[in-house]
Amino acid sequence: MNIENEYINRLLTEFIGLQKENEWIEFKRNKAEHNQIGEYISALSNSASLCGKDKGYLIWGIDDKSKEIVGTSFKPSVYKIGQEELENWLSNRIQPRIDFKIIDTTFKKFHIVVFEIPRAIHQPVSFIGIEYIRCGSYKRKLQDFPEKERALWKIFDKEPYEKQITIKNISKDEVLKYIDYPTYFDLTNQPLPENSNGILGKLKSENLINEKEGGYYDITCLGGILFAKDIDQIDALRRKAIRVIVYNGKNRVKTIREQIGKYGYAIGFEGAINFINNLLPQNEIIEKALRKSERMYPEIAIRELLANALIHQDFTINGTGPIVEIFDDRIEFTNPGTPLIDTLRFIDEPPQSRNESLASFMRRINICEERGSGIDKVISEVEFYQLPAPEFIVTEQNTKVILFAYKKVCQMDKKEKIRACYQHAVLKYVSNEQMTNTSLRERFSIKSNNYPMASRIIAETIKANLIKPHDPDNTSKKHSKYVPFWA
Repeated sequence: MNIENEYINRLLTEFIGLQKENEWIEFKRNKAEHNQIGEYISALSNSASLCGKDKGYLIWGIDDKSKEIVGTSFKPSVYKIGQEELENWLSNRIQPRIDFKIIDTTFKKFHIVVFEIPRAIHQPVSFIGIEYIRCGSYKRKLQDFPEKERALWKIFDKEPYEKQITIKNISKDEVLKYIDYPTYFDLTNQPLPENSNGILGKLKSENLINEKEGGYYDITCLGGILFAKDIDQIDALRRKAIRVIVYNGKNRVKTIREQIGKYGYAIGFEGAINFINNLLPQNEIIEKALRKSERMYPEIAIRELLANALIHQDFTINGTGPIVEIFDDRIEFTNPGTPLIDTLRFIDEPPQSRNESLASFMRRINICEERGSGIDKVISEVEFYQLPAPEFIVTEQNTKVILFAYKKVCQMDKKEKIRACYQHAVLKYVSNEQMTNTSLRERFSIKSNNYPMASRIIAETIKANLIKPHDPDNTSKKHSKYVPFWA
């Protein structure tokens, strides 16, 4: 028996054993009229979402009331509407298009036909412009049941990427082939269960997999993106692997090396960090905090910015994923998607993520910092290393963070000085302090007798409307303190 037949046999056995009717399965004997089939596809897809099921099923060859296996004379492969085949006719009239599957098989020596119908995901599924739903065992127009319609849209609004499915209908052995479960237990400090049922139970409790009817499993996007042994083997995740590119010089004309990650983020994160760090130049400038033995960029900053690029990306943007690009004078972290908060508030605001389950799990296994402290640590380390202030850039579909190599303050342009002054003021503010001329001089390593330079930078940052005096009534420049514009 092939895998598909085995799957369907187990599925039908389970459905026949159900004690009561439900809204995501419909049994029929022989009646098969194309318009009704289209309406049922709409109704069962929408009802599967309401019932928390991955699929709905329209089945011929089983009696609806007795659940007796009777077989069917319906043959969808030869059913035509005019000259058009049934499957194509239905596909052209269902919106949005869903990948329903027609399975023509034999079950206990009886001819059975199964329509396997994916649940509605982002909007209700309609047939010829009308949306349907199941109410008990009856098919009805969705518009006639506003409470069900509201509930359905509420589900769509709450459906996060992590709960979506990346691999469907696989056996327990296949789950263990795709998922690096030993690493999961190691990272979460749990003992490895003695058998596969214990392993699968834990993975299921973490929403890394779903258990299906018929004894089969789905791997969720959360499970795949975190613990895939080989992301390249999963079509839906292939372009989401971490990509690191090293260039010769300060532009993208000549590539020295390119590496695309193989593992899920939880498995491959430390390897990616080590790979990036080993490619970074050593800092040869000896200052208060810059020693020859130190890399050019602080590892805490590299870790946090890579984690942010993974966590905050918009997975719905196809064909692209997180990219780290290393140049002679900077390192850029780019992820698909625009941030949910203003870049000027990255330091003080708790982060908002589209992928909260992913973010929570990565914090739990210490891949990134606790909520709200990550960018603070990046800026703090940048100041300790006396590097130029990071730049946060938002384009139409991407967010980019740039770490710059060491520069003396006299080598920085006006924008770099203003950006550093603002970030320093925010860092002081979130530490319950205020920026002063003295603290800014320390940040830039400006000598005390050159305080007018710090004063000019402060004045330019005030003019840019990024900081303001802490006490507007204080006329003493010597003792003035400054806070961010929003404080």
